[in-house]
Amino acid sequence: MNYRCYASCAFGIEGILAGELRELGFGNVSAQDARVYFDADEKGIAKANIFLRTADRVYLVLKEFRATTFDDLFEGVAAIPFGDFMPSDARFPVDGNAVRSTLGSVSDVQAITKKAVVTAMQRVYPKERFEENGSMFNLYVNLLKDQVTIALNTSGMGLNRRGYRLKNAQAPLKETLAAALIIISQWRTRDFYDPLCGSGTIAIEAAMRAANMAPGLKRRFDAQGYGNEFRKEFAEMREYAQSLLRQPEMEIFASDIDRKTLDLAREHAHNMGVAQYIRFSRKDVREFVQPDRPASVITNPPYAVRMGEEKEVARLYQAMGEVLRPLDDTLVFIITADDRFESKYGAAADKRRKLYNGSIKCTYYQYFRKKR
Repeated sequence: MNYRCYASCAFGIEGILAGELRELGFGNVSAQDARVYFDADEKGIAKANIFLRTADRVYLVLKEFRATTFDDLFEGVAAIPFGDFMPSDARFPVDGNAVRSTLGSVSDVQAITKKAVVTAMQRVYPKERFEENGSMFNLYVNLLKDQVTIALNTSGMGLNRRGYRLKNAQAPLKETLAAALIIISQWRTRDFYDPLCGSGTIAIEAAMRAANMAPGLKRRFDAQGYGNEFRKEFAEMREYAQSLLRQPEMEIFASDIDRKTLDLAREHAHNMGVAQYIRFSRKDVREFVQPDRPASVITNPPYAVRMGEEKEVARLYQAMGEVLRPLDDTLVFIITADDRFESKYGAAADKRRKLYNGSIKCTYYQYFRKKR
């Protein structure tokens, strides 16, 4: 069966996600704010969940309609034949949001939606109460300008949860954003460096990409519990992803001055099965030297988000500029929340891109033009 789906993402990377979907062979791709729509069958939903690097979640759209009253909302949801695809013991929590809509109370929207789903289920299952102790069918109701979208969250927990980051260092970078930074840089064959690697997220995402490792290879998805067809497609797609693994052709280097953080990065790389592809070392960024081969540097240095850190971070950015600017045949990409980064680094970027690291508005500074 063919479904209308959408993948959610962080603001600013909709185009990157749309490109991923097209490369994977999906059709009818259409980007909107923080989401990208596409068409998919059961196999496609498995493929999107397992292979997408920059998506937050993959949703299966059940219905779209207009609602300006709670009666409209109830009737629209209750008309969906939930009992045709959800078993009687299904768990069906309701998440949601409402933006610029007449129905502005999210908690009330969730409650009415839940009640309507129960009513729809009772048309098939003659029960007063549902135990909800079976497979997960997490529903998401979105209201935007009075337009309602009811969707199934096929992913479950966010797709950034690859399964390797069991512990967090200070100010971790989301895995999906790290993957987007790599895609934006167009890194493919050069040696890779992250000289401020922290807990290792960017280097690990680079190693996964170099090894052609699907980001969802090692985790479970809620849609695997939707029935035999979904279960079969996910199992076959996982086998297919496993068959695509390859040995990276380039070197990947990650370093940090903090020993505990570096140990955590090594642990994360081991958890994902890419530790053998990354050369970790304890090193200050000020010790960075000219790479032996063409290289790309992608890094996420500390931000001065707390009082008293401004001078320390400014000195770090200056030191980064002193060691990175003179490098030959080395492309440099730096994400930071500091809008005065370029003056501290000592050079204007060739290109800038606004991105969000969680709720923090950042700029991705890109240095790729040959020095004159």
